[in-house]
Amino acid sequence: MAKIEDYQDLLQEKKAFAHLATLMPDGAPQVTPVWIDYRDGRVLVNTAKGRVKARNMHEGSPVAISITDPDNPYRYVQVRGQVIRIHDEGADAHIDFLARKYLGQDSYPFRQPGEQRVIYEIEPQSVQGVA
Repeated sequence: MAKIEDYQDLLQEKKAFAHLATLMPDGAPQVTPVWIDYRDGRVLVNTAKGRVKARNMHEGSPVAISITDPDNPYRYVQVRGQVIRIHDEGADAHIDFLARKYLGQDSYPFRQPGEQRVIYEIEPQSVQGVA
């Protein structure tokens, strides 16, 4: 049985892109590649208010995240969970942290004027994968 602890390198260390699946209002799935962070047992996704994934996620929303190891495409983890917290406190600093992790840059270079960042905290409910 897979444990999230078996994938700490994908969640925290490697530049592993995740694919976040959310549900559209009509129930259709929507998938977006995202940068992720893992803190205090939760997967964190940072996005700008108004984007499709942001509109699809509310507290209590079910989501799924798939992460493939960039060094071994046959190793992956899938996390199914629920959005348990949404906040904008520290979101600008967090996207800069993710820019350092994924781009090696001190600040997020794609910021748009007037953009408001928000963090979605996802509590894992089940984990499957190939370690």
